[in-house]
Amino acid sequence: MDPDAVKSTLSNLAFGNVLAAAARDYKKEVLANEKAQSSNHVNEEVDLDELMDDPELEKLHADRIAALKREVEKREAFKRQGHGEYREVSEGDFLGEVTRSEKVICHFYHKEFYRCKIMDKHLKTLAPRHVDTKFIKVDAENAPFFVTKLAIKTLPCVLLFRFHLFRKGIAIDRLVGFQDLGTKDDFSTTKLENVLIKKGMLSKKKKEEDDEDAEYQESIRRSVRSSENLDSDSD
Repeated sequence: MDPDAVKSTLSNLAFGNVLAAAARDYKKEVLANEKAQSSNHVNEEVDLDELMDDPELEKLHADRIAALKREVEKREAFKRQGHGEYREVSEGDFLGEVTRSEKVICHFYHKEFYRCKIMDKHLKTLAPRHVDTKFIKVDAENAPFFVTKLAIKTLPCVLLFRFHLFRKGIAIDRLVGFQDLGTKDDFSTTKLENVLIKKGMLSKKKKEEDDEDAEYQESIRRSVRSSENLDSDSD
């Protein structure tokens, strides 16, 4: 075979491979440009400034802010009435506490009774989660008048008060011992919560409300920490 012919053939093959490779690179570049243009086109279609100026979106935002403001105001009003925490009250303050709120859960307890301590733990957990209900406790030893009047014979005894403004009366229900809670000591806070929901003393919460509660509590903690940091700096 003629060496020059062989050399010419190999040269042509190499040139062909170069052209093929160039063609592939060109095709990749075209596809990449088309993809980039498509992406830019999508981004151009979504004008965020125009979206933020949308009157419907502004109304939704305003409605949400107003709803949050009303919720905060309601919470503050409840807190002024002693809601949001589990507190001990004296016999002298008992009537005033149960008549100033629509829903009141009151635990008559004995400080030496183990089951009273279990009930305390669960009620303390529920109080900040259900701000629309007041949670209080009364030392039965220091409240003989109401222990007798309310026929409290077994501890723990949790009295449930509903004040009806138009009927001008107080509806009373009660949890005696752990009878409604499975009779055992290891019942969960959720078990107690569900019993109180069924009795109309607590409102059943949606997940988003729980999330908002968590966010609200976290904002309070942040404010407290910020205040403490400022006090520390001022020192």
